Amino acid sequence: MPRPYLYNTLNMSNKQPNDTTPIKPSAWLSAIPFVSLITLLSCTLYVYGSDSLGGPSQIVLLTASGICIALGMGVCRVKWSTIEKSISEKLQESAIAICILLLIGMLSASWMISGIVPTLICYGIQMIHPAVFLLSSCLICALVSLMSGSSWTTIATIGIALIGIGRALGFEDGWTAGAIISGAYFGDKISPLSDTTVLASSSSGTPLFQHIRYMLLTTMPSMFITLIIFGIAGIWIGSGNLTESVDTYTEALDNTFHISPWLLVVPIITGVLIYRKVPTLIVLFLSSIMAIILAIAFQGNILMQIGGSADGSFSFEALLRGIITTFANSTSVDTGNALLNDLVSTRGMGGMMDTIWLILSAMVFGGAMTSCGMLKSFLEAIFRRFMKTRLGLVCSTVFNGIAMNLMTGDQYISIILSSNMFKDEYTRQGYESRLLSRSTEDSATVVSVLIPWNTCGMTQATVLGVATLTYLPYTFFCLLSPLMSIIHAAFGWKIKRHEEWVK
Repeated sequence: MPRPYLYNTLNMSNKQPNDTTPIKPSAWLSAIPFVSLITLLSCTLYVYGSDSLGGPSQIVLLTASGICIALGMGVCRVKWSTIEKSISEKLQESAIAICILLLIGMLSASWMISGIVPTLICYGIQMIHPAVFLLSSCLICALVSLMSGSSWTTIATIGIALIGIGRALGFEDGWTAGAIISGAYFGDKISPLSDTTVLASSSSGTPLFQHIRYMLLTTMPSMFITLIIFGIAGIWIGSGNLTESVDTYTEALDNTFHISPWLLVVPIITGVLIYRKVPTLIVLFLSSIMAIILAIAFQGNILMQIGGSADGSFSFEALLRGIITTFANSTSVDTGNALLNDLVSTRGMGGMMDTIWLILSAMVFGGAMTSCGMLKSFLEAIFRRFMKTRLGLVCSTVFNGIAMNLMTGDQYISIILSSNMFKDEYTRQGYESRLLSRSTEDSATVVSVLIPWNTCGMTQATVLGVATLTYLPYTFFCLLSPLMSIIHAAFGWKIKRHEEWVK
């Protein structure tokens, strides 16, 4: 028989940890929810195509979240209260984005029914030559986004008008949306008013304007190449005789809407509000209200028809119903041109509900992955071995930003987590924080709009009416930015390393 003290000693040495202590997940375990998500999303895209965003993709995200939660609670001993708190925090972070989406639905509908967008289209297709349309669209959106600091506001206003002009000039939606998004995200990326720019600089501990100046080294070449591509493509695509189609569009719009330069007052006032740094929610709301007032004054017959008056005669009930329907639900206006009917149809706030549902589902998945520790574990295992050189470190940061956008579905989360994960490693190797902030924004910010289930990808696809995978090949600026960051790291241009920092 063993002696008592020896038994007690052995028993104490083999004492198991507290069953409630969470266990750090392995990289293989952490990969299961992510692989499940990609596999199921691929299946839904194959079966449903562009209709997958109307429900199937949301179910896939929630299913992947369930897999993550089951593994987290069953294997890693993560408490449900911890998971619930993380999901709740992620949902709270998306609240403002959801409010902006609803107001964008109001704005786009009111700008269309009031005749603002039709007026911009009529004037635009007469002023902008087809050969320089793509180039002009990219530059206009870049300027507006630079002044406003918001790619979302730029795309929801001038972007909608440019989509209509592009269709009238005979350009495919993918090309037009690619030019709009490339310009909008260029301005958003380098504007000191942009929340992503401020977030990337602050998360890495880099002064704002130092961060912007350093970004110009990769951003300007990417934009220069983008403009060359759009310039050549515009000459190639827009070289045909489009006078007949332009006249057809113009005549149909002029016969349906009251086209007037007075309608341009709202875009001008909206631009002034943006320049004065009025909060986005206030700008979108005021712009929508001003637009519906002009709709009453200039397009009263259309509002009456939307409100249920068959002959367009005035009644207060029909007017009120028309206003509420414009803001909240889908509307259609018969212009006599099938393609134009699709353009001037609106969806209001109700048209944003699939996107909002998708955002909420993506936040649930991101919250589950974060709380279970699987997000960090998976990414650290992938990138740890590549971070020993300058090129490897920057490549790891860039690909991490892309992976974060894929897994969390949100650019803000991607920026914050990427900065926090790599900050110590950049310091240990002696690199300046501005290299981290630039590498993060060259990937996490601009790639977000290329992912169908990301908040940015979902929003811009919904606002423009162009599927994410349709415009993805033409968003040259967003595709070139991560590559340009890697090229700079390969040559080491303007990248300083302080040897005295290295431990």
